[in-house]
Amino acid sequence: MIVHLRLFAGLRERAGARTLDLDLPDGARVSDALAAVGELTAGVPVVMAVNREYADGAVVLAAGDELALIPPVSGGAFSVVIDGPLSLDLLVEQVRDERAGAVVTFSGVTREVAQLDYEAYAEMASPVIVEIVAAAVERHGLCAGAAQHRVGTVALGEASVIVAASAPHRGEAFAGAREMIDEIKARAPIWKKEEGTWVEGTVPTANGPGKR
Repeated sequence: MIVHLRLFAGLRERAGARTLDLDLPDGARVSDALAAVGELTAGVPVVMAVNREYADGAVVLAAGDELALIPPVSGGAFSVVIDGPLSLDLLVEQVRDERAGAVVTFSGVTREVAQLDYEAYAEMASPVIVEIVAAAVERHGLCAGAAQHRVGTVALGEASVIVAASAPHRGEAFAGAREMIDEIKARAPIWKKEEGTWVEGTVPTANGPGKR
């Protein structure tokens, strides 16, 4: 049976492709698929998802399944969750593409108070945000997408979260950027303190839309 493997960030660069087709025996598990690409993932911890749902190595695969190998953080000097000022220029560079006729960005900034304080479960928030961006790219036919969230103290007027989306046309770019920020707020384990009090919210959703 054929399983479709999706790759992101450093794994994509290693493979030289965004997708690979794996020919596995019937009844194969996620762990079997990982073993088949062991050289590709060597030294890189991955978050695994089957058909856009998190999965461990024991999950049995079926023909046509999509297995995504998601690095826990994006590669190089670009990090998803950072302690320090965010750079919209850097984010735009991440999504620049010669096929793109539109680049849409969004910045969520501190307003009305002197500062906000953010805390994150970064080891989980980073892969969740990477997955959200990848899903938006796929769903809206984007050329590329990127997002960053800041932790620590964010002063009045400074950005706590930024997203960018590039696409051949503006409609897709706007829709992709909107989905990314909405899903980050719904699913990423990031908390906000305002004037000494943690802002109440809802339990983050594992998949799909929600609000925090």
